[in-house]
Amino acid sequence: MSKEKFQVTNAVRFLRDHRAEFVERPYRYEEKGGTEVAAQELGVDEHLTVKTLVMEDEKKIPLIILMHGDREVSTKELARVLGVKSITPCSPEAAWKHTGYTVGGISPFGTKKRLPVYVEETILSLPRIFINAGKRGLLCEMSPRDLVRLLKPVTVHVGR
Repeated sequence: MSKEKFQVTNAVRFLRDHRAEFVERPYRYEEKGGTEVAAQELGVDEHLTVKTLVMEDEKKIPLIILMHGDREVSTKELARVLGVKSITPCSPEAAWKHTGYTVGGISPFGTKKRLPVYVEETILSLPRIFINAGKRGLLCEMSPRDLVRLLKPVTVHVGR
């Protein structure tokens, strides 16, 4: 069985340029399948998958929040932690404008604009994570240490 060849994404280019240790993990993408399908396709626990969510505050200032695949972000708690009135998900168009990635393929690496990155603190205690590599149907398996080294995210506790 041959592996499907993917065009090198900005995320993969970024990871290579910054000497991150990672393994590309392609899977059969399913529209609206999310991390549940990705985890099932790759044979890993969904808790090890990391969603990259693009959100914005009431002033439309964007940010990225990284969350376990099997958890949700409490936007109310995130707003409280950030000291803003509200946090809401960006529209797919706004997410594209800020990151250069399509919803379902958004990676925190190699974004069009440098956005502040927040990460659910428990993600950093995992031995390995599976995070989007900039294209639908492509995750990269890596150590959370490289995520911290490359993105310098702010840790938060906003998962539910």
